[in-house]
Amino acid sequence: MTTAVFMGTPQAAVPVLAALRVVAGVALVVTRPDRPRGRSQHLEAPPVKDAAVGWNLAVSQPRSGEDLFDAVADVSPDVAVVAAYGRLIKPDLLELPQHGFLNVHYSLLPRWRGASPVVRAILAGDQETGVSLMKMDVGLDTGPVIATVAIPIDSTTTAGMLTERLATAGAALLVAELPRYLAGEIVPVRQTEDLATAAAKVTTDEAHIDPIRHSAEAVDRAVRAFNPKPGAWCTIDEGRIKIWKTAASTAASVEVAVDPGEVRVVDARVVLGTRTGPIELLRVQPAGKPEMDASAWMNGRRREPALLR
Repeated sequence: MTTAVFMGTPQAAVPVLAALRVVAGVALVVTRPDRPRGRSQHLEAPPVKDAAVGWNLAVSQPRSGEDLFDAVADVSPDVAVVAAYGRLIKPDLLELPQHGFLNVHYSLLPRWRGASPVVRAILAGDQETGVSLMKMDVGLDTGPVIATVAIPIDSTTTAGMLTERLATAGAALLVAELPRYLAGEIVPVRQTEDLATAAAKVTTDEAHIDPIRHSAEAVDRAVRAFNPKPGAWCTIDEGRIKIWKTAASTAASVEVAVDPGEVRVVDARVVLGTRTGPIELLRVQPAGKPEMDASAWMNGRRREPALLR
């Protein structure tokens, strides 16, 4: 049976690890070190580690490139599979497995190479994205593609929802195509460089929504793209407020003028004015409070208008 190393960290990588166990013997699972969380700074294991321990798989959490190389070299894998590991793989490590390193990447390469392909696809208004199974090289998501599967993006899809769908699709793709690749039945295809786009890492500052400058469509995309992390936000007099859910279509019939940045209750709906028209707020989270219905938030304000900026 094929001997494999798996490398991944977040929950989105767990379905791919589960799939790899179906088609290969997983000799080692490599994931990032435990991280301190919350005020107590209690060490929390990555989801991939929890899953691997539950399946009685060997786990390594190297802190340096040298430790990573040694961990993989010790098991002499036939192939290595990577899904959202969170660290670049150096050239000397790429050469260790006979069949190389394969990456389960959550985009239709060469579209959205980089750290945040799911968020970037939603922000850009892409109608579809997908999963690419690719052979890794020294570049960032630049290697030849073994197989892909497309996933549609609809007007209600959040980054969290889309990531779950892509993880499931990626797992199925790996089960279907890895054996064929290892048997020499698939020749990876080089990417078209002219079509490549970069998916830079998301920052909290980038998740700031400015309804005075942004269109209703852009606000809606941002809310969905930054859900669940880091959360789209604006500021009001009371501090920062996060916006978790909006509905662009239901606010289109609002006949009362709502200035850009203004939030008010119109016909029992909480409406935010943007540069191009109103958008309905459904779920918000004021500073220091839990997520709530936008109507509950406005009721707490005695339905007095607010200004988001």
